Amino acid sequence: MAISRFTYARLLLTLRRFVRNDHLILMVLALGVGCASGAAVVGFREAIDLIQELFYGSDSERLSQHVQSLPWWQVLSAPAVGGLAVGLLVHHFLPGRRPHGVADVIEAENLKDGWMSSRVGLMSAITSALSIGAGASVGREGPAVHLGASLGGWIGRRLHLTRSLKRTLLGCGVAAAVAASFNAPLAGALFANEVVIGHYALKAFAPVVVASVAGTAISRYWFGDFPAFALVGHPEVSFWEFPAFIGLGITCAICAIVMMQAIVMASNLSKATPLPGWIKPAIAGLGVGAFALVVPQVLGVGYGVTEDAMLSTYALGTLLVILVCKIVATAFSLGWGFSGGVFSPALVIGAVTGSAYGILATGVFPELSSGPSAYTVVGMGAVAAAVLGAPISTTLIIFEMTSDYALTLGVMLAVVVSSEVVHQTYDRSFFTRQLRLRGIDLTAGLETEVMQTITVNKVMRREYVSIGMGASLDDMRHLLQSTGTRELFVVKDTGDLHGTVTLADLSDFAFQHDLDSLVNAGDVARVNPPVLNRYDDIEVAVNLMEKTKERIIAVIESTDDRKLVGAVTYGEVMTEFNRKLMERRREELGHD
Repeated sequence: MAISRFTYARLLLTLRRFVRNDHLILMVLALGVGCASGAAVVGFREAIDLIQELFYGSDSERLSQHVQSLPWWQVLSAPAVGGLAVGLLVHHFLPGRRPHGVADVIEAENLKDGWMSSRVGLMSAITSALSIGAGASVGREGPAVHLGASLGGWIGRRLHLTRSLKRTLLGCGVAAAVAASFNAPLAGALFANEVVIGHYALKAFAPVVVASVAGTAISRYWFGDFPAFALVGHPEVSFWEFPAFIGLGITCAICAIVMMQAIVMASNLSKATPLPGWIKPAIAGLGVGAFALVVPQVLGVGYGVTEDAMLSTYALGTLLVILVCKIVATAFSLGWGFSGGVFSPALVIGAVTGSAYGILATGVFPELSSGPSAYTVVGMGAVAAAVLGAPISTTLIIFEMTSDYALTLGVMLAVVVSSEVVHQTYDRSFFTRQLRLRGIDLTAGLETEVMQTITVNKVMRREYVSIGMGASLDDMRHLLQSTGTRELFVVKDTGDLHGTVTLADLSDFAFQHDLDSLVNAGDVARVNPPVLNRYDDIEVAVNLMEKTKERIIAVIESTDDRKLVGAVTYGEVMTEFNRKLMERRREELGHD
């Protein structure tokens, strides 16, 4: 590891010797990140096709048509078996025992100085490819963004770059991943700045554009240069349709809110269900498979369904059935542990919503309507923009995916309306809501932001006094007096935390030596004491300490795994917080 870091540092110094301009160096690094992310996205998409071929015997994006010829048991079991594999991988190899995605990229960009684990990025890509290939109702673009960001963050960390440069390279990885996924270089650059970086400063924008172009070039070399969807004809939008597009924007906002809230509700139901976390994706997969027996359009990313909706293949009743079933399947897929994104499901939901709306609008005002296919495209953009919280880049994605700019005014109007309605009534985006549910508020002040960048894992002490449940009263008295600690942690034979013992807990037995052989640590311990997850941030730790008045708290592996891994004190938390806060203030003053 030391040799590797020395090699990377020496490479950077050599580069600076020949090129004195740091901005030019960043452009060169952005080109490298763009090429690497583009290649990674190509590999990710090929892995999805390979896994889908294994489960269903076809790598076609029109999976809903292919499964109709398969036996019922295969359609039912494929998502369940895939879910079991995903659950085991997530349980054993991912931090927090949960899938990682775009929300984690935004958190890394804003709160972790652009730091992301390459191992987590790779494992997340594997679990996502397995989820999508098995037929879960999730998207492939979110995992691609996470993978690209992980590569950018890994390169920045290896080269020991400054905080701002690491954040920029992470954005470069995101831009290249989006561009390679959609064959959309403009949208890739704007998505990275709009959703992840959060600004359009030239210092960051220029390298992001370079990375986006590089990622697109790699993708086009491998997959070819053609739009993802092809419209039949090029419908012209009439100004008289603007009220109809406004109505579609409101309708799409409602669908976006229902979709996002359904995912949250499914996640809450999963947490309340007393089953091991690793088995839950399999249960969700079984449900998705059952849906697919009746409505096969719920399977996978659904691009074939989206294109069919654009071609007006479905009747109004069929569109409404697909809409409801796709929302439910997406909610259970993401809420119960499958790994994947929300963009592709949002496109499908938007497409069927727009197509259904277009059928009704065309029936009422046939002479004014530009046709159901036009409303399908507008609906795609309106739902996806509201879910992603990215109206500008989503509009460009729709244009670049369809190569149809005739619908510019309609898409822009519906996107603005849907995004504003969702922002005012629900949240800025699905990713913002995910972060809020984790206790992370990106709109908070500097102090809160700094607290959220430090995990308990960084400040906890790994040397603590623990005793077994069978320890005697005399052992506890001796340890509390001789070690100077104010609290003993009582652990089971498995290493799981059972409870804690303080001097106050021993007050009733302190001088009753005749009870030494009758009472043990398990009897006097406070069961279910306040604990922290090692991946909690120190804001959570401080709030818990202030609420419970505890000054030392046990740290466990995770919510599902109560193995004792350390302890954290109030003094250690505040010392690290003050040190980090001073670093950030010096950096903002230009003394970094």
